[in-house]
Amino acid sequence: MKPILFQNREKAARLLANELIWLKGEKREDADNLSLVILAIPRGGVVIGHVIASILGGKLDILISQKIVSPYNFNITIGAVVHDGTSYSLTKYTGGGEDTMISIPRRYIDEQVSHTVKEIKRRLERFRGNNTYNLNNKTVLLVDDGIATGATMFAAAQWVTRQKPKELIVAVPVATRESVDKLSRVADRTIVIHCCSSYDNVGEHYMDFTEVRDDEVESIMKKSSSYNRS
Repeated sequence: MKPILFQNREKAARLLANELIWLKGEKREDADNLSLVILAIPRGGVVIGHVIASILGGKLDILISQKIVSPYNFNITIGAVVHDGTSYSLTKYTGGGEDTMISIPRRYIDEQVSHTVKEIKRRLERFRGNNTYNLNNKTVLLVDDGIATGATMFAAAQWVTRQKPKELIVAVPVATRESVDKLSRVADRTIVIHCCSSYDNVGEHYMDFTEVRDDEVESIMKKSSSYNRS
């Protein structure tokens, strides 16, 4: 039986914020442009980011990184993509205790990326009003409620690094050891409260891991200064 570490996302976010308290009070560049941006991955990551932003005083924003699944088994993630097509591919998955290579047709991946990018742009329009960002020379805190395969977080982190931030910090309550090791090569800092086994389900470490709805994300983001319906 896996240990339950967090009562819910809100409690986990407060614990995570304690590990990030040194970021509190990042200086403003101007009244509407905070140098600290908390970039949350929906849906669960938005709850985490909302709590952290309220404690640290940064600007809450979102970055949608969406999984691409295997055509042979929809429960297997083979990669992830963000709104501009930046993607991360998992070339293998672990099954039966052995690393098993899977061959995915290029046409399938291209079709899935194209379809997913359109869906991401639609959701960004709903959640933040547009899909433009300005992260240049900002301290970016990239958060989610946990990392399993790491595909969504890696795609997001790769995209953020291309925006030339001053610093990229990845912070999550729970993540696999393998993911943490890989992220350390991309992020300037990686903050994780608990490292778990690669066989663990992130939700197993929460007492309440109720799925966050799109309307909850929309409600949180409409209160954020990042929302800009043009």
